[in-house]
Amino acid sequence: MRTLLLALLGLSVALPAQDIVIYGGTSGGITAAIQAAREGRTAVLIEPTKFLGGLTTGGLGATDIGNKKAIGGISREFYTAVAKYYADDQKWVHQTREAYFSKRPHGNAADEGTMWTFEPHVATAVYDQMLKAAGDKVTVVFGERLDLKKGVIKDGTRIVKIVMESGREFSGKMFIDATYEGDLMAKAGVSYHVGREANATYGETINGIQVGGAKSHQFKVEVDPYVKKGDPSSGLLPGIEKEIPGPDGAGDRKVQAYNFRMCTTDVPENRRDWEKPANYDEHWYELALRNVEAGEDRNSWAPTPMPNRKTDTNNNFAISTDFIGQNWDYAEADYATRAKIWQAHEDWQKGLMWTYAYHPRVPEKMRLAFQKLGLAKDEFNDHGNWPRQLYVREARRMIADYVMSEKNCRRVEVVEDSVGMGAYNMDSHHIQRFVTKEGFVRNEGDVQIGTKPYPVSYRSLRPKAAECTNLLVPVCMSASHIAYGSIRMEPVFMVLGQSAATAAGLAIESGTSVQAIDYGALKERLLANGQMLDFVTTAAAGGGHGVDKSKLAGIVVDDSEAALKGFEQTGHVSGNYVGDGYRHDGNAEKGAMTARFAPALPAAGSYRVAVSYSINGNRATNVPITIHHAKGETKVLVNQRLKPSDGLFHIVGTFEFAAGKDGWVEISNAGTDGHVIIDAVQWLPVKR
Repeated sequence: MRTLLLALLGLSVALPAQDIVIYGGTSGGITAAIQAAREGRTAVLIEPTKFLGGLTTGGLGATDIGNKKAIGGISREFYTAVAKYYADDQKWVHQTREAYFSKRPHGNAADEGTMWTFEPHVATAVYDQMLKAAGDKVTVVFGERLDLKKGVIKDGTRIVKIVMESGREFSGKMFIDATYEGDLMAKAGVSYHVGREANATYGETINGIQVGGAKSHQFKVEVDPYVKKGDPSSGLLPGIEKEIPGPDGAGDRKVQAYNFRMCTTDVPENRRDWEKPANYDEHWYELALRNVEAGEDRNSWAPTPMPNRKTDTNNNFAISTDFIGQNWDYAEADYATRAKIWQAHEDWQKGLMWTYAYHPRVPEKMRLAFQKLGLAKDEFNDHGNWPRQLYVREARRMIADYVMSEKNCRRVEVVEDSVGMGAYNMDSHHIQRFVTKEGFVRNEGDVQIGTKPYPVSYRSLRPKAAECTNLLVPVCMSASHIAYGSIRMEPVFMVLGQSAATAAGLAIESGTSVQAIDYGALKERLLANGQMLDFVTTAAAGGGHGVDKSKLAGIVVDDSEAALKGFEQTGHVSGNYVGDGYRHDGNAEKGAMTARFAPALPAAGSYRVAVSYSINGNRATNVPITIHHAKGETKVLVNQRLKPSDGLFHIVGTFEFAAGKDGWVEISNAGTDGHVIIDAVQWLPVKR
């Protein structure tokens, strides 16, 4: 690997034409460069900032993926290298390896030698090592940013070169846009979308506006939104929209919230206390203060533990690190506007942490809980210990010949030109805050619906041939808002970056466009490189122990259709289950996980409600289940060590339900004494 920092010093260096020009040093850009080198091709990896790795090195150490079997190739090599790093006892400074894994035994190690949680500096070290092994075939250029006015020079449908703000030019045979924003793609004249499509656009059910379905990370208490309480004429507090959004399922140009994934610690000698920003404006935190004063008790956000007593701290609950509604212009903005949006997010999040830790209106118990954690002093030393990467959860999304949609994530539609797999929930963070007709604040946009591991189409990585024939887009790829919410995981970006580089190399070798390459040849190379293209045998096809829910009586909602918070780990081994597997909490993060099963009942009446789970000696004996029915709510505890009464379903009671979608069953892991399993819920009509 050759590294050129001369651009940061104001010097210009001419670089010969490359086989592949990669713009964006994200996780997908890095794997694309490594793959190019392994195929003997030259590549230049251009990163506009001073660091590589995007979110993977920028604080997102709690890897989101779902079924980890979906991850192969260089991506799995990365997580194997992380495991190897932590196998050295000398790397454990603030806690022992045994102490860490005793609290989080699942999803970290013991998965074919991989580890999926890590400190930010470890991700950087692993990437540096992998790029170094790529040798001189890869040139890394820092500090060069695409000129947004004249940045792409084309000859017909082919990109000839790209031009930076400094005037530097990079020419190549093939180009890859691996940025989170999709600037190269857009300036190349490729079609894209920003925001949420309507459900009708791609035949979906959970895209678009989600007022009725946004139940997670929601206000639990009534909070007055007006500057002067009870006085609408005084105006609204900052960040709240006046109009009630709707109707559900309609499209808009708004994007889900961004934040920073903070790396914090409770080790006093390594902890940097929260500091009040110089431009702190209490007006922006009035809503948060009213929320806690109204009784919203948030003494812990349940951050995910990382090695050495650190965390990956994400958004959680109604008012948290997500700066809801303040990023809508980011995707298509110029650099100056993006910088302002970025800084506003940083100011908001720093101010919120100081508010919760020190503001006198916050209850003392909550203040002490937030004072216990602070930024880790040994991370992001070149950036004041603050994460260097804003979590751009979505920006532009390409519109290609094939658009990945909800149907793919549910395996209703399965593509035959796979270049990798997705396996995470269809996930969207909140998009806006509004005032209800009753005069209180509510969040809108959150969706958490399970998926089945599914293949991602090669056609979703390449533009339409009429628009560009030598560009691939593995990050801002072609997907609807809700499908992208599942695909947009860092391990998947690594997978797609590697596949994009493989396809680019094949196009060079064949002397053809990225649209015209032979998929059979591409597939052969992807499999040879260890990529996982598909592995699911469905219950409907008789796979595994799964029971096809269509053959069960009543109305059955599977875990893949539930609204999930947590429960990301999947299982396919223990006993009978409905569908293609079950989910569990890994006996961790107690109180932080819920699964809500909501049926569409054809008629009002009495229904016997039963839950499915697989038994084992390590299961919880006290799983809390809430049944929301026509006459209120009923709470029961279920012992998942006991065999269900009919072998598959355990009956929790008979209740009255209204027709439609008002009723639900929610399973939680709060206060449980073992692994909590979620699989399916059955509503069976009872004749009286």
